Amino acid sequence: MPVQQSTPTSAQVPVRHDRRRPAVPARLRARAAAATVWYLRLLAVLNIAAVVSLPFREEVHEHNGGEFFTPYLATAGLGSAAFAVFLAVVMRRRKRAAWVFNLLLAGPLCCLYVLALATGTYGAHLFNWLSTALTGLFVAALLIGRREFDAIGDRSNPRLAAAAGAGGLLVSGALGTLLVSATNRQSGASLQDRIAYTLLRGVSVGPLADRVDAVSAPHWVDIVVNVLMAATVLLVLYACFRAPRGRALLAAEDEERLRTLLELHGERDSLGYFALRRDKAARFSPSGKAAVTYRVVSGVSLASGDPIGDPEAWPGAIDAWLAEARRHAWTPAVMGASEEAGTVYARHGLDALELGDEAIVELADFTLEGRAMRVVRQAHNRVRRAGYTVRVRRHADIPEAEMALLVDRADHWRDGATERGFSMALGRLGDPADGRCVMLECRDATGEPRALLSFVPWGGHGLSLDLMRRDRACENGLMEYMVVELLLRAGELGVRRVSLNFAMFRSVFERGSRLGAGPVLRLWRSVLTFFSRWWQIESLYRANAKYRPLWEPRFLLFAKSSDIPRIGLASARAEGFLTPPGFLTRPGLPSLTRLRRAPRA
Repeated sequence: MPVQQSTPTSAQVPVRHDRRRPAVPARLRARAAAATVWYLRLLAVLNIAAVVSLPFREEVHEHNGGEFFTPYLATAGLGSAAFAVFLAVVMRRRKRAAWVFNLLLAGPLCCLYVLALATGTYGAHLFNWLSTALTGLFVAALLIGRREFDAIGDRSNPRLAAAAGAGGLLVSGALGTLLVSATNRQSGASLQDRIAYTLLRGVSVGPLADRVDAVSAPHWVDIVVNVLMAATVLLVLYACFRAPRGRALLAAEDEERLRTLLELHGERDSLGYFALRRDKAARFSPSGKAAVTYRVVSGVSLASGDPIGDPEAWPGAIDAWLAEARRHAWTPAVMGASEEAGTVYARHGLDALELGDEAIVELADFTLEGRAMRVVRQAHNRVRRAGYTVRVRRHADIPEAEMALLVDRADHWRDGATERGFSMALGRLGDPADGRCVMLECRDATGEPRALLSFVPWGGHGLSLDLMRRDRACENGLMEYMVVELLLRAGELGVRRVSLNFAMFRSVFERGSRLGAGPVLRLWRSVLTFFSRWWQIESLYRANAKYRPLWEPRFLLFAKSSDIPRIGLASARAEGFLTPPGFLTRPGLPSLTRLRRAPRA
């Protein structure tokens, strides 16, 4: 009879203790990394103070030029100040290249200081010991916090930095040499002397360049030359440590996965379909049941709307997106998130700021009757009597020739050369993959196209406004007429709700006009009203409010309040309100935001 072997209990199994422990605690690593940033900030302030204050500057240069030496990066020059400021910025973003750069500069310098104290007469001066200690502490903090600096840079950075350095040095050196030549108070200076003086002044405004006896320029010239060189240093540093551009766009397989998630969970977010923009990238959760789509603009990883997919898998997708942002030193931000998604993002360390409200019309509650709808009803009746008609069709039902005509008219009616929209715009028209989108085409009494609206699907029973275009010479109130026609006839398409435009700061306009509004709220409303002369802030709110919609708040999510200005500029670029010069755009990237008719398969 075989002997049954008993399974050992947990008490019988020998416990193997893992003796391996992290060499440096995580909290100490984080503090050491932060200390390096604060050291560079302090040195930047001291360098600027040395430029402004003559006694302080002379004291620094006396230490640098005599038997004394100063801590790492302590010189009297704007170039050094700019150098320290930029290094502080990139070190704060945990760039690996910045860590290597500082270690290669400060490490040998610290060794040189130690050698000088051990073998020379420099040890007799207490200040040298202090400089060595500060430099050594900076190097120690670099070594302790090295694992905190894991953000990678763009592979093209070295080539770009070399080109920027050569070009910047040539331009700033030539301008500085010309300025020195025009203001030199000495005679007989050769071109070599003037170039040497210019390069030395680019390093420091102190007595460093006084060894060129044939040149004597005014002090303001020294400062101008130093500023030019500082600008060159900043340009080179930017090229060295710039974040990757985020060249990965939405691949075909990613788009297919997103469409599958939208089929299952598309009812949750009216902005979900806009995740299919092909100038975005996608990060999926480990389970593949959720994804965050984003676009990198000016070093900001800009997501929009809610994550796509199962809400239980949202945290995994958000973690993957934030990890990608940290790895490339991108600033994470989310535009237009709902309150539900904003709560989940907040659990991952992001803060929220209410941007405005989205207007949603429930068709079961919509009616043209009543005093509140009088203005809309009158506009609808006036345009209808003028002979205008509206045709509502799915994109898949529009013949090729007709769609090509509509795309051409939409391009012609566009206000400006730049296609606007990112968080609430698909960025294309007539693509065969978007056959479920809905097109409203409005024609006048002669049958000529005058306006169009395009809506993307919002789950199985909703629509979300994507595109509004009209002929400027058409009847006033044409858009109200088309929206009302859609709301009255949407049942034919099985639509139950429609998402219209987004109204920024809607609550400010609404509450600021009420009786008893406080002075701060009224002042804020006055400021927004003033800026509405150039941007459609109040007009969008008024245009949406006339349909008596439900207002759903939308939020901006960000990691740090100091990042808000940068996020605002990136958002303005993504939405098309700010356009960089043509020579700054990436060559070879197709214009993905331009309306176009994609060829059918």
